[in-house]
Amino acid sequence: MRIEGYNGINQIYKPKSVSRPNAVGKTAYQPDSIQISGFGKDLQTARQALNGVSDVREDKVRPIKEQLAAGTYSVDSSDFASRLLEKYQEKVVF
Repeated sequence: MRIEGYNGINQIYKPKSVSRPNAVGKTAYQPDSIQISGFGKDLQTARQALNGVSDVREDKVRPIKEQLAAGTYSVDSSDFASRLLEKYQEKVVF
């Protein structure tokens, strides 16, 4: 049995020269920087404005708390059920 063409395999093991750049220059140090777009700045301003606002609407909560404390708060069950079904139907796609 004779194997020919094995010289191609030997080419893998031959050392090859590595090309290096001729001129090695130093680059000036530049720190990383970012730029925020106008839209991003607007979002940041809006977020800061919302941070100062309470999530709870006191004008709605206060009367209900007072009614609960006095024991006079009541919920119309049929009104509650109809609103609940409306919200459910909005989310369910037929």
